[in-house]
Amino acid sequence: MEPHRRAFFTVAGAALAAAPAHAAGSKQSKPQENLNVRAFGAAGDGKALDTAAVNKAIDAAAAAGGGTVTFAAGSYLCHSIHLKSNVALYLDMGATIVAAGAPGYDEAEPNQWNKLQDYGHSHFHNSLIWGEGLENVAILGPGRIWGKGLSRGINRPTETGPRAEDAGVANKAIALKNCRNVLLRDFSILHGGHFGILANGVDNFTIDNLKIDTNRDGMDIDCCRNVRVSNCSVNSPWDDGICLKADHALGESRAAEFITITNCYVSGCWEEGTLLDGTWKRIAPEARVPHTGRIKFGTESDGGFRNITISNCVFEGCQGLALESVDGAPLEDVTITNISMRDIVSAPIFLRLGRRMRAPEGRPIGTLRRVIIDNLVCSNSVSRLGSVLSGIPGHAIEDVRISNVIVEHQGGGTKEQAALRPAEDEEKYPEPGMFGAMPSHGFYVRHVKGIQFENVRIFPAAADARPAFVLDDVEDAEFYRIRTPRAVGAPVFALRNVAEFAVRMSKGVPETEIPHAVEMEL
Repeated sequence: MEPHRRAFFTVAGAALAAAPAHAAGSKQSKPQENLNVRAFGAAGDGKALDTAAVNKAIDAAAAAGGGTVTFAAGSYLCHSIHLKSNVALYLDMGATIVAAGAPGYDEAEPNQWNKLQDYGHSHFHNSLIWGEGLENVAILGPGRIWGKGLSRGINRPTETGPRAEDAGVANKAIALKNCRNVLLRDFSILHGGHFGILANGVDNFTIDNLKIDTNRDGMDIDCCRNVRVSNCSVNSPWDDGICLKADHALGESRAAEFITITNCYVSGCWEEGTLLDGTWKRIAPEARVPHTGRIKFGTESDGGFRNITISNCVFEGCQGLALESVDGAPLEDVTITNISMRDIVSAPIFLRLGRRMRAPEGRPIGTLRRVIIDNLVCSNSVSRLGSVLSGIPGHAIEDVRISNVIVEHQGGGTKEQAALRPAEDEEKYPEPGMFGAMPSHGFYVRHVKGIQFENVRIFPAAADARPAFVLDDVEDAEFYRIRTPRAVGAPVFALRNVAEFAVRMSKGVPETEIPHAVEMEL
């Protein structure tokens, strides 16, 4: 051994020998690893209530300075489980935490900011597993969380507090508030209630390799910073799959920012549970299901969205991408790349700047700008909507680039639809279908400044009598290498109050530069 290394180990050994050992009865003790909940009285038989034993094991790990609380194979029937700092839960293969029936869960905590977002987003303690103000927390392992006894919740945007009938009822599988350094990895969630995961104000947050098969939202990432979502599969036919939000539930306007979502699958077409068990049973066509299942920014957008990347994701049997700023905050600096879509039930791409304004009084209209969407393919989408990018009068969406896109849709649009002039509906809840059927079958672009389309191909399966592109109140629009069949009597472009328009190298359309067009077709 080299002399300087011998000296280092001699000094280190002396320091360790000199360190005082903890005396008997000291409040500090050596952290225990792998505290099995059965050792604290959990039965794991799916019949006895194991809440007290699980929370006792978590408390023991926290008191020891940290550790891992393990769930061996079995079914652990529980009400509210309280996470603690420096503690991980490990769900072993065959282990399931089962949400017991209500009542019995922790009460929803008061929140004076209830009126600025739906009730379900405003409360966290009424959950199966929750933590607030924590650091260094993890839920790991190949086991499962089954929200059997959870409520789906209801949307009540003007509530001042919990109702009597909500006492002891939980509507979230996992809820996290004002935490940092959180890891969720490898487990699955079945039937997660209103939210499989609701995280608000969580920084340094990793969600990896989860499978969520649920009856409402899969995961809502709200006012969180430095987040990595990867390798997740979410089937959520009745609500959003992966949803970014920025509401006012924390009493401040806080952005969702520095977020990546990659290598994920979202769907809205499978019967609940059949993604997890691998049987992949399609929901019957006659069932009244919205097939939502998408990746979405919003609707709650009081704090805004900044510096976000979505890549390598697959959408199936659900709605498309939705980016919404409607509560007076910025949505900016977003890149979306390598997206594959199939059987999309609404707009493949939906960008909306509106003025719903669930925000403190006096808030100005927000912004939606600097968005890149590249390498997107979509097959068999419905044709009623096409894609929609719509600001509001006096407040334009700015600086958008859409490139290398192929959309194959069902077609069949009519001349009557081509003549439609959609209402502004500035304060309406934002959804792709909010304007009804659209006058274009490719892209409807309204109140936009600075937009580029490059190498975009749109193919209707059946002839469509609408223009591929309708532009209304648009400034600085460039189109390059556009391909779409021209139906008899239908233009490719319909321009209304458009300035600085250019189209180049596009089949069937002459190269054109137009300084200003009040009403024109190409």
